Amino acid sequence: MPRRALIEKRPLLLASFVAAVAFYLLRLSEVPGLWLIVLKGAAVALLAAYALLHRAGADERYLAGMMAIAAVGDVAMEIAVGVGAFVFFLYHVTAISLYLRHPREHGTPTQKATAAAMLVLTPLLFWLFPADRAVAWPAALYGLALGGMAACAWMSAFPRYRVGVGAALFLVADLLLAAGMGPLTGAALPDALVWPLYYGGQFLITIGVIQTLRKRHDDVVTVV
Repeated sequence: MPRRALIEKRPLLLASFVAAVAFYLLRLSEVPGLWLIVLKGAAVALLAAYALLHRAGADERYLAGMMAIAAVGDVAMEIAVGVGAFVFFLYHVTAISLYLRHPREHGTPTQKATAAAMLVLTPLLFWLFPADRAVAWPAALYGLALGGMAACAWMSAFPRYRVGVGAALFLVADLLLAAGMGPLTGAALPDALVWPLYYGGQFLITIGVIQTLRKRHDDVVTVV
């Protein structure tokens, strides 16, 4: 893609960041709830638009679909938490599929151990956290999908310090959210950190995947 075309799409990233910051700063204000929902949904929806308009390849479209699902989940969480959790479960399954299509050829024992810990400990913690034990098993199932997403991202061929770390931030955000149903009930920490960690993770995932796909495309064009 010509450099000018790439620059023209960067305002979508800026607009996404502005929407995310505006939602975070205004969420406790007297701004009507509908406008807050719009801001929240727009933050990741604009990441989806950036991925879609960057280059219309199959993986870019897949990433855009992932982020669109997440944007729907963000809105749904403000209306019905159970529906939002189901939408994000679909997001994790979709993300796992993308990461598995781009496996890392060689991983160190430490990297493999980290991925295994994400996969095993995340559902365990989601099962332990809820004070209402009726939701413990559904929470554990969600945690399994979340841990699988983060583990696959960590072991994918995408940059670990963007996509891997982004997925890990997403995981920590959701762990804090789950802890708010149990050991951190009533604490200010989840409310203060969940959105910045989650959005920061999604931002890193988007730019990490797009930069990798762009580099691969440019390398193919150069060889040809």
